[in-house]
Amino acid sequence: MNSRERILGRVRRALADVAGDETPIERGYLHVHGEPGVEETVELLAENLADYRALVHRCSEDELPSVIGRLLAERGAKSVVVPPGLDMGWLSATGADRVEDTAESTADELDRVDSVVTACAVAIAETGTIVLDGGPDQGRRRITLVPDHHVCVVRVPGQVVSSVPQALERLDPARPLTWISGPSATSDIELDRVEGVHGPRTLEVILVG
Repeated sequence: MNSRERILGRVRRALADVAGDETPIERGYLHVHGEPGVEETVELLAENLADYRALVHRCSEDELPSVIGRLLAERGAKSVVVPPGLDMGWLSATGADRVEDTAESTADELDRVDSVVTACAVAIAETGTIVLDGGPDQGRRRITLVPDHHVCVVRVPGQVVSSVPQALERLDPARPLTWISGPSATSDIELDRVEGVHGPRTLEVILVG
């Protein structure tokens, strides 16, 4: 008996008492852990975003333009990519040149842009994850992967959920979903962390509410 036959024999013995039908197994996973309130959920989101090295800011709706203007100025951004459906009032306090998100934009052109400002589809507190779905105020996936600085606006509490299952209920799987947990980062076999390889080196999240 060779190794393959031994392994298959063990599998057959393990499955000997399993029913032949394909009835789905009910796993009974929790939809959400506990019953967190709105404040607790938002605090957890901010904590986990920061843990992933995202820079977290909070402001009211009226303060949003000045906060975005300040973040772009501190970055020294002279140009910013703008999704077609973004509220232009958000950029009223910045003099940076606005670059439209168009199908003709090349990776080289986007690489020369300093920053990108977008909204999001949903934010997940337990994992510190921002999800983009390519909506009008988020633009094409590539505009959030090529520029080195991404400013993402999250509306609180409307766009904040506690768990991944709750987020999935809000998302359309047919859309181009981008899940972002902190700035782009990777580690080699020596565990040396390198940021900016697969996306923005700096992620700034503004919690507005």
